[in-house]
Amino acid sequence: MISALKLLPAVASVLGGATVLAWRVQETRTPVTVRKIVIPPLGMSTGFFMFLRAEMQIPWALAVGAFVAGALVLSVPLACTSVLERQGDVVVMRRSNGFVVILLGLLALRLLLHDYVGHLLPPLQTGALFFVLAFGMIIPWRARMYFRFRQLMADPDADLAD
Repeated sequence: MISALKLLPAVASVLGGATVLAWRVQETRTPVTVRKIVIPPLGMSTGFFMFLRAEMQIPWALAVGAFVAGALVLSVPLACTSVLERQGDVVVMRRSNGFVVILLGLLALRLLLHDYVGHLLPPLQTGALFFVLAFGMIIPWRARMYFRFRQLMADPDADLAD
């Protein structure tokens, strides 16, 4: 029988994924603002304080690899399915069923990779590595949203070009 402690990361991942899905649905109901784009990565950046503890520190090569994989691979589908459009004087995010599929795929990938990486690194370092991966994913995704938001606010006809 699998101990409850071993199931905890999987349960936390599923709950986190469900939270993101619920947040995403709510996000499409209200106008997008610069604050709504910028606050999540800023808030997440405070997680880097975990690396002050020696048991959380991971080798630089793994950290850079995780960040690059998040930025160059995993952020792309998120950015492509986060479509902003102007409606009158505000910018809104268009609902995308593809986004839900991508989030579920990322969740499944995380669960599979977590098991594999968990055999190579201690649990705290595994968590730290996935944090860096997620941070690498959120930065380019949110940066693209920010620049698109600015474009739409500056030029009301910009959404006609897409």
